[in-house]
Amino acid sequence: MAASHVLVPLDGSPLAADALDDALELFDCRVTVLNVVTPLDAPMSEGGVLGAGESRRESARERADRIVDRATDRAAERDRRVETAVRTGDPAEAILQYVDAHDVDRVVMGGHGGERGRVARRLLGTVATNVVGEAPVTVTVVR
Repeated sequence: MAASHVLVPLDGSPLAADALDDALELFDCRVTVLNVVTPLDAPMSEGGVLGAGESRRESARERADRIVDRATDRAAERDRRVETAVRTGDPAEAILQYVDAHDVDRVVMGGHGGERGRVARRLLGTVATNVVGEAPVTVTVVR
């Protein structure tokens, strides 16, 4: 069955960019890129290390906007268009909620984050593992 709406969660890592490239190459359908901003007061967020505050929230949102803007540019280079979304919350939960709420029938995502250090890689790998285990649709993990 051909996909009609593919979701590509992006975290700014090279593997996420590879996932977007694969989705654009393999699927001739609606593609949405999603970045999830983890709340700064969450135990696993940057806020746990850097301290929460309005400037940190603004910085996190600006980073999310840059990530989806780069994805839009990357798609345009391939004569494609992507829809964009930014959500706040637990990454795996936000991805799964987006799938359920927006008629997504395929997820293509990177297996873990990029050059962020061992703990971050393990946590972001956990996001992919959780999405694979819980998604009601096919999930392709790019490694």
